[in-house]
Amino acid sequence: QVQLVESGGGLVQAGGSLRLSCAASVSIFSINFMAWYRQAPGKQRELVATITSAGIRTYADFVKGRFTISRDNAKNTVYLEMNSLKAEDTAVYYCKANHRGYPYWGQGTQVTVSS
Repeated sequence: QVQLVESGGGLVQAGGSLRLSCAASVSIFSINFMAWYRQAPGKQRELVATITSAGIRTYADFVKGRFTISRDNAKNTVYLEMNSLKAEDTAVYYCKANHRGYPYWGQGTQVTVSS
């Protein structure tokens, strides 16, 4: 079992920045794949960014150059640094971990960007 707890969401003006955190209940050193997803009202959940245990990162086209995913194995935490935020980035952001063949999700953190 892996528990994931997101934090760092909030209300920010367009052009601003936020850093989301995802704290895991187990050592993320053993988690091969972690990711951030988001879901806006009335829309499907979509992949934002991924990071592997080797530090390989991928990003959705709509966040490239603005968001950065990182992981701190010592703190068992994955981060999502979000810059140049736009109104369309408004969503609930979820952390996901694939561990020993099972997917685990956090409860989500709300990000609201005002235009």
